[in-house]
Amino acid sequence: MTDATAQGHEGAALRREIVDIVASRTLYDESYLLPESHFEADLGIDSVIHESILALVTERFALASPLPDGLYTIHDLAVAVEEALAAAGRTNGSAPGPEAALSPAPPSGAPAAADPVLEAVLRAAMHHTQYRREQLPLDADFEGELGIDSVVLVSIVADCARDLGLPDDLAGTLTAPSLRDLIAGLRAYLGTGDRGSDATGTGAPDPAAWDSRSMKDFVEGRDADLFAKTRSFRGYLRGREADHLYWYGMPLHSRCGSRALILDELTGRKREFLMFASNNYLGVANHPKVIEAVCEATRAYGATHTGSRFIGGTNMLHKELERRLAAFKGRPACIVYPGGYAANLGTISALVKSYDTLIVDKLNHMSIGDGARLSGAVRKIYQHNDMADLERILKRCDDRSAGKLIVADGVFSMHGDICDLPEIVRLGKEYGARVMIDDAHATGVLGARGSGTAEHFGLKGEVDLELGTMSKSLAGMGGFVVGDEDVVEYLRFYANSYVFAANIPAGVAAGLIASLDVIEAEPERITRLWSNIRFLHRQLADAGFDLENTESAILPLVIGDERRAMELGRAVRARGLFCQTVVFPGVPLGDARLRVSVTCEHTREDLEAAAGIFVEAARETGVLPSAG
Repeated sequence: MTDATAQGHEGAALRREIVDIVASRTLYDESYLLPESHFEADLGIDSVIHESILALVTERFALASPLPDGLYTIHDLAVAVEEALAAAGRTNGSAPGPEAALSPAPPSGAPAAADPVLEAVLRAAMHHTQYRREQLPLDADFEGELGIDSVVLVSIVADCARDLGLPDDLAGTLTAPSLRDLIAGLRAYLGTGDRGSDATGTGAPDPAAWDSRSMKDFVEGRDADLFAKTRSFRGYLRGREADHLYWYGMPLHSRCGSRALILDELTGRKREFLMFASNNYLGVANHPKVIEAVCEATRAYGATHTGSRFIGGTNMLHKELERRLAAFKGRPACIVYPGGYAANLGTISALVKSYDTLIVDKLNHMSIGDGARLSGAVRKIYQHNDMADLERILKRCDDRSAGKLIVADGVFSMHGDICDLPEIVRLGKEYGARVMIDDAHATGVLGARGSGTAEHFGLKGEVDLELGTMSKSLAGMGGFVVGDEDVVEYLRFYANSYVFAANIPAGVAAGLIASLDVIEAEPERITRLWSNIRFLHRQLADAGFDLENTESAILPLVIGDERRAMELGRAVRARGLFCQTVVFPGVPLGDARLRVSVTCEHTREDLEAAAGIFVEAARETGVLPSAG
């Protein structure tokens, strides 16, 4: 066999193994995985799955360095692996054992001395990861190259501590970026190596060191005990809470208006805060007519129905609510779900099947992604608001796809910007795709009447389906979809989250009807909301905050670094203002932010006070430069 032939066979074998890895992570038939298949646009592989594929490839071929960025196709990935192997002087996936890289070889003819620390680490790593010994290069990064997260690392360290007679609590304190660093840290404890004084985890642990883990580290914890990850996360969570960085779920002891009384459960003290974390954009949640309607209907119909819409869970108020929502949105028919999340899950999974194609914006709400997974459809992801990328995907949609649905947020919930609806509608018509817009944060905010994104762009009737939630501007609970009558009727029978779920209580339905009455009778609420949005946006932008491209009631203060964002959130709360600190999984790692929600109830004094608080807190934490 010639060298060229051998290399050809080796290249084909390498590509075959990469296809096998992609197929195992996506469940696609291998015939669908073509060399030019784009991971996001063609295969719907999001960043989390993409990272896991890169980790598996790195492990399989025992690459000494992380793969480069910009690997968008199977062909790109295969070429990068071939280049990495060639640079290491290897022509296939074989790798030298990790022991050879740790210490000099023994003299010729002398037996290799057993290294108890090395053996303990390799034994534990193989047990908890199912890697082979030759697949564990000592300098490979745990997360980026081997896919070993902090939960699995805790299990590895615990096994090593037990084998080497070290303290049991070592597993919770010793961290390391690679096997070599872990070995050095264990040797420091045993007194067989130099004790490091750094706070990276490569030597003795520093109890005051920053815990650099995020919530991402607890997603894929593998252990024989299914609840092991919950115990590990609990320790992480308690640490964040003790530092007043995580302040999620603190209970209100008052109505939620422009100000709210909140109990700090960590200190046991109540305090009134300026409230900038509420989605009560039009201030209807506390309107006397809405509250009275809820009370009256509850007295008349009881607390709830204990049934689905099909089985004892429908009354006249539900029918009236659907009629009113359809009229408000300017569409023929409406279906009400128990929640907005349920609306996305049920609608997408009912309409889109495994032979169809779902095309989604990269920054869509989590419920859209979950609906895509539940449907089993081919999922394609276009870059955020990039219409050229959307058109490229539509052009390349596989002919085997029976139907296509484009889904996008109207207002993106963590960014505040608006989808390019005119282009989405145009491209949908040109390429035969239906369009659904999630108006969760657009209803009550966009359009002269507050009916959402389609009204904002003058495209009423041009969007196939408009979805909304009723827990924000409409001041209740539930979700809904409006569209043509035949589509809505189909959803009533095929959307599982509607058919097999209990309905919203009659009191909630009555309150929602009253909310629509108030919104339609008092359009000045929308006018006041937009006056407040523009004022605070101007104040924060002039101060130097990065607000991205927001065009809504959501003002993101983009920080990037997770630690600094949490510290800024703590400094803001200390000054008496509450807004959301958003970290993973609300946004990707490296994109942390504060999310500020403006309502029509905020006074000019509230807004001026808020702007001052944000600036002071940002200067204190280094987000903005100090004055002068």
